Amino acid sequence: MKLPINWLKDYVDIDVDGKTLGDALTLSGSKVEGLENPFDILKNIVTGNITKIEKHPEADKLQVCTVEIGEEEPIVIVTAATNMKEGDTVPVALHQSTLFDGSEIKKGKLRDILSNGMFCSEEELGLKEKGTCDGLMILPLDTPAGKDIKEVLGLNGGILDLEITSNRPDCLSILGLAREVSAVYGAPLKKPDFTFNPQKSDVDPVKVSIDTPLSRRYMAREVVDVVIGESPDFIKSRLLEAGIRPISNMVDLTNFVMLEIGQPLHAFDKREITSGVIRVKEAAGGEKFTTLDGNERTLRENTLLIMDDDNIIGLAGLMGGLDSEIKEDTTTVILESANFDGVTIRNASSYLNLRTDASTRFDKDIDPNLAELALDRICHLIEKLGIGKVLDYTVDVYPMRREPNQLSVSSDYINRFLGTDLSGQKMAEILNSLEIDTKVDGDVLEITTPTFRNDLFIKEDIVEEVARIYGYNNINPTVPHVNAERGGRYPYQILRRKLENSLVAQGLYESISYSFISRKDLQKILLPEDSPLRNMVEIRNPLGEDFSVMRTTMISSMMESLARNEARSNEEASLYEIGKIYLKNESPLPEEREVLTVGLYGKDLFYHLKGIVEVIIEEFGLTGITYERADHPSFHPGKSAHVLLGKKKLATFGEIHPKVSQNYNMEKASFIMELDLMTLYNAAVTEKKYVEIPKYPSVTRDIAVLIDDAVLVQEIEMIFKKQGGSLLESYTLFDVYKGKQLPEGKKSVAYNLVYRNKERTLTDKEVNKVHDKIVRTLEHMLGAVLR
Repeated sequence: MKLPINWLKDYVDIDVDGKTLGDALTLSGSKVEGLENPFDILKNIVTGNITKIEKHPEADKLQVCTVEIGEEEPIVIVTAATNMKEGDTVPVALHQSTLFDGSEIKKGKLRDILSNGMFCSEEELGLKEKGTCDGLMILPLDTPAGKDIKEVLGLNGGILDLEITSNRPDCLSILGLAREVSAVYGAPLKKPDFTFNPQKSDVDPVKVSIDTPLSRRYMAREVVDVVIGESPDFIKSRLLEAGIRPISNMVDLTNFVMLEIGQPLHAFDKREITSGVIRVKEAAGGEKFTTLDGNERTLRENTLLIMDDDNIIGLAGLMGGLDSEIKEDTTTVILESANFDGVTIRNASSYLNLRTDASTRFDKDIDPNLAELALDRICHLIEKLGIGKVLDYTVDVYPMRREPNQLSVSSDYINRFLGTDLSGQKMAEILNSLEIDTKVDGDVLEITTPTFRNDLFIKEDIVEEVARIYGYNNINPTVPHVNAERGGRYPYQILRRKLENSLVAQGLYESISYSFISRKDLQKILLPEDSPLRNMVEIRNPLGEDFSVMRTTMISSMMESLARNEARSNEEASLYEIGKIYLKNESPLPEEREVLTVGLYGKDLFYHLKGIVEVIIEEFGLTGITYERADHPSFHPGKSAHVLLGKKKLATFGEIHPKVSQNYNMEKASFIMELDLMTLYNAAVTEKKYVEIPKYPSVTRDIAVLIDDAVLVQEIEMIFKKQGGSLLESYTLFDVYKGKQLPEGKKSVAYNLVYRNKERTLTDKEVNKVHDKIVRTLEHMLGAVLR
């Protein structure tokens, strides 16, 4: 929002420079982004009164003018302009002056006559666009000579550029910001004149029909005997300072009032409303419409339209139509002042790539009650400038009236909240200066919030208003009166910390990746087309194809990390990541499942990865763990396994399929483990029990058996557990051998078994009995041969 300081001073009397004003507004909550004055570039340009005009003796198209520039001696200007006459006052660029485009003017001879500068047009002063001027700028007759042109035209005040937050649409207007300045400096707010004298008429009023709940209010008035022409200088200069190009008096007034009051207005040529009825309705989708900028646009469903019975005449809250614009021969105008649903306007603006000053205000939910104020204000200006007659009827369709909000807040609460000692009366003065109607009843402030402040709902909002106007710098810092107690971690947080410590202790480094991937990643890890993991949550507005869906497995994310490390010539990598996968279900939101993924590469690391799994199992006290061959398409079919906790699958680990490694351009074999953390946490046994150190010695036996290569060592260990009974304390696999000395399809497996009785010393006879039973069972169940 651009705030011309000269325009601001029309409503509040302040005598401060732009920087001081900007600092004060920022401190009060209206953040100032910068202070600028585009007209500072104008140098040494003054007003001059033409006292004599003579034809140049050596050039038919040149004229020699004598010009008074104040107390100094008259100067001579040679010009080719023709629209001036003796007695006119015009802008004069003197010797060593600078124009708006940066051009420097110096005195020089034109056909042997010295010209001491040049006369200026509005274009050369930056008041009109290039190619739109027909001649010199003629100033009012009472303009004194020798005055700086910036002072005369009000171009030297500076412009503040403010960032207006979405909850303060009332500050998207000069009057709204003047209200803030009035409150900050305690200066009276001078409101503009809204009065006018409507003309009686017997014409049939235009009718308005709101055919959608997305329009909150629609007002219309008719202006006849309209004279279209240029706007007066004060209107044009105000618009230019605010960054809006003047067009014609009627259009300029709609823009002027929009900037002044904050309510967008639109003026239609009545000839284009052929049915005499204005309808506000929603587009069906697919309609074509040419807007004022000359672009044909294809509309989508729910775009708000302004129509007569047959044709679209405007896009509500965005822009009018090319056919219904104000033309040079327009004599009757319908003024529109309306309010529309902000979300609908924002969506249409985004879809059509059509951002306007009107849409900026509507999409921030401006007050519907501004519509009447703005309509009264423009009617006053039309009457004051004599460019038309306002008829005595007003159409006002207001189906959803906005009412003020009522609040009660104690002054004691505000003082305790801020650490201040303000009286209730002082607080009321602050709030009333913001037009927040406040009455003091003992210790209680009875507050009625204005409808243009749609951000005041709770007592904390009132506290903020008092604080920012009183001045944050005037509030002494205090220590909060609370007891800060450090809370403990939740059970799952404790378990996660325990898991992370265990992984780091085993030499793993944490990896972090995005939760969104590409569908192509599932092809790279060889997931079949019918895999349930391909039923993924799609991102509505993705950053790109590579981040278009939420992941259902973390294998692809870990492979990306491993491949990146290998590509950077790291000989080996040991990584882990704790993250989430997103699985679709019947509910609107997917199931978010937390998963641990471990990734390794470097050498043959299958048993190292299995060791990490076993450490986790031991750390979390899991029992009932079994292994089975994995059937996961991303893993090597002979070098992978599922880890089962009872009948639940806890994890899958092993060597990644060679084709997957090729898809990631990896030369070394990769090993990955994916573990369901919720299953782990729910089964974890964190309680530790003391076990007495054994008093009696153990007895050890080594056993080596020849078995089929297809037999899993897990089957051997299950026999150990079952047949060893209470005497078998532990067993350890220490050798697996396959070679030429053994028959084809056979392998040798060797274990160390430890026997112990906690009550007494074991005898060889007792140990042999149990040991022989284990051997016989191995021979019977697995066809094992004792070596």
